Amino acid sequence: MSKLLNHPVSRRAALGAGLAGVSMLAMPSILRAEDKSLKVGVYGGYFKKSFDQHIFPEFTKATGIAIESVAEPTGEAWLVQLEQAAKAGQAPADLSMMSQVAMLKGQATELWTPIDVSKMKNASGLIDRFVNKYPDGRIAGIGAVAWYITLVTNTDVFKEAPTSWAALWDPANADKLGLLALVSNSFLLEVTAKTHFGGTNALDTEEGILKAFAKLAEVKPNVRLWYRDEAQFEQALKSGEIPMGQYYHDVTGLAIADGFHVRSTFPKEGGIQDSGCWALSRASKNTEEAHIFIDYMCQPAIQATLSRKVGTAPTVKRELLDLTDKEFAAVSSDIEPIIPRYDLYQSKSDWLNQKWTELIVG
Repeated sequence: MSKLLNHPVSRRAALGAGLAGVSMLAMPSILRAEDKSLKVGVYGGYFKKSFDQHIFPEFTKATGIAIESVAEPTGEAWLVQLEQAAKAGQAPADLSMMSQVAMLKGQATELWTPIDVSKMKNASGLIDRFVNKYPDGRIAGIGAVAWYITLVTNTDVFKEAPTSWAALWDPANADKLGLLALVSNSFLLEVTAKTHFGGTNALDTEEGILKAFAKLAEVKPNVRLWYRDEAQFEQALKSGEIPMGQYYHDVTGLAIADGFHVRSTFPKEGGIQDSGCWALSRASKNTEEAHIFIDYMCQPAIQATLSRKVGTAPTVKRELLDLTDKEFAAVSSDIEPIIPRYDLYQSKSDWLNQKWTELIVG
């Protein structure tokens, strides 16, 4: 699998597939004037290509609102650009797909115009965790796409699938693991807390975080590779050189479809679920069009097609979708996921990075 793209928190993949044929539910006809438009920022590469080719034209056809797509830079550069532009009353994009940490940082400066879900008939179908809220309850963002990091293995080396993240700590797996190299995209502190300390609320205090770091440090003898280059680990997983690790569920599924002897397992503690939000810049004047766009993207039909064609996990409740069990399992799981502690990566970023370097990858 070579088609990778950049994501503000982690690189995402496999987004060149077609999304044609998405049906449009009845939308308000009040905005069908030709001069209506919306600038939408999306992750670059194949993701943007896919939306440009298949999602945005269908949306315009259904609503009459033209879309100008903007490729977002990686990391937090886009957040900085949006902040600086908003101070000058400008919006490089009306709506942007933002990482959860960027959402929290934008909340701190009131960058996001609150979203009024009463204007959107499809918002009621969203899973609660995909509604990003200000501390006072105003809605800052709506889940756009989600994906999972799971426990992956080479089936020639591991004849039976592991059932728990505890496999990372098993002495039998010495020098066999490939793990993500950054504290802020591996979410291994959360995995440690869920596996050994009863849940991610164990990370509520610095004392709890340090206990998790100490436990996580015990996996070091098992780690062959701390990877930033996804392709490097994927190749080693396929060959069996590094037969176990954490990786993206959707990309692993593509490798399986290509005939490679690998598997993706949702451990009993849950897979790690990461996601991006649609967020509306406070400098945008196109709030009505933005609400129509978000409502469109919340449709179960759109979410199901994204799952089938792009490999993203749906942000709406499963019972609203027409995905088969097999289609759902290809992108998601009914096991309650491990949700990253995004608040920590906002409030304790420097300290976490320092401890990560000292105790884990140093």
